[in-house]
Amino acid sequence: MTRIDRRALFTSGAAAALLAATGTSLAASPRTGGSLRLALPRDGELLQQVARGAVFDSLTEIAPDGLLRAELATAWNSSEDARIWLFDLRPDVAFHDGRLLQASDVVASLDGRRLPGAGALAVSALSAQRVEIQLEVPNPHLPYLMASPTCAIAPLGASLDLPDLPLAQMVGTGCYQVERAQDGRHFRATKVAAHYKDGQAGWVDTLEIIVIPDAAVRAEALRDGYVDVAALPRPQELLQRGGFRYHPSAEDMALAASSNVGIPRVVSQQSALDDGRIAERWWRL
Repeated sequence: MTRIDRRALFTSGAAAALLAATGTSLAASPRTGGSLRLALPRDGELLQQVARGAVFDSLTEIAPDGLLRAELATAWNSSEDARIWLFDLRPDVAFHDGRLLQASDVVASLDGRRLPGAGALAVSALSAQRVEIQLEVPNPHLPYLMASPTCAIAPLGASLDLPDLPLAQMVGTGCYQVERAQDGRHFRATKVAAHYKDGQAGWVDTLEIIVIPDAAVRAEALRDGYVDVAALPRPQELLQRGGFRYHPSAEDMALAASSNVGIPRVVSQQSALDDGRIAERWWRL
């Protein structure tokens, strides 16, 4: 794909865009509605990263400002030596297939998983809404480790292993549920109705991501309005037109966004694409 195939771009169901950026924000507060379209390169599994960030939740979340937030867990505490942890789960949270979140889902998702600084996890259900996590190596920072995308929670019986899990089979508790997807090509998801994060995250109605391998074509897609954000575009295609915002700068253009994208005042720089959470943190103006 060396130039934009306009018909294919639309009929694919993933015209695409989103972005990850610095802290330059012009919008005072998020707005709901609209579609956020993202164009990504093929390298680096960025499509998987953003899709997982939209579909799955973890027990905790590290906010863009670095503070720890409750996500699927509402409270936690540890033994004095930080080897044994108890996590209370948020009640009445549903997976996208309608099943309610239970401690057994957390056990299936986390038991046996190895984390840096904690070793292997031994996870057991104490009740339907409480789990115990025993660490191989005591770690007082386990709640921060639980925010990792590798600790996402899936329904009992589902697989979270990458790259084996097809995009179309992802079922989580996140703000967006898969509508259609093709691995390595495109992804479309719609906002979950009555989500527990309503009013805090998940602003747009529809998320669309398309993979465009060529940097010049990604820039062209943004320039011509087919996407709202392009990752690693070719700068020359955009600087001549103007009217875009760049991260971290026009001289070092990792991301480019159109002026109709709302950017949070603080954007996480821990990993790319706002920690892969751009789908629920960004909005349309």
